[in-house]
Amino acid sequence: MEKLSSVLLVDDDSTNNFLNELLLKSLDVTERVLVAENGTDALDLLQQTPDPDEPALILLDVNMPGLNGIQFLEAYQHLPQGQRRATVVIMLTTTMDARDLGRLDELNIAGLVSKPLTKEKVDNILQLHFQRRLPTGS
Repeated sequence: MEKLSSVLLVDDDSTNNFLNELLLKSLDVTERVLVAENGTDALDLLQQTPDPDEPALILLDVNMPGLNGIQFLEAYQHLPQGQRRATVVIMLTTTMDARDLGRLDELNIAGLVSKPLTKEKVDNILQLHFQRRLPTGS
C-alpha cells in the first residue's frame, strides 16, 4: 500500500494521541504523524508545514479546550487554499450533541468516526477516501 504523506492528530487527550499514533505507525499507514493538542496548535502547525501534500489526513477531536474541533474547522475554511492541505478531515468523537451534528453538516468534513480508532476504522477510512487498503498481514 502506498503510504499517506502524513496524518495530523488533533486531540487534547495525550493518551489518545499516543495510541492513535502507535496504531497508524504499526499499520504502516504513514511514516509521519503530526500531533496537536488543540485547534490553535493544529492551525499553527498547518501554517508552518512547507509541503503542500501534508497532511493527507486530519483526525480531529470535537471536544477540546480552547479552539475545539468545530471552531478549528471554521478557521480552517478561512485559510488560504495553500494552507488547507488535508484532502480528508475526519471527526473523531465519543458523543455528539444535536447542535454539533447540525453544525458539522455545514462544514467540509469527510465523515465522523467514533472513538476509539481501530484497525478496521483506519482500513475503512483508507478505502473510502484514499482508495487504499491495509495489507492483509497488518
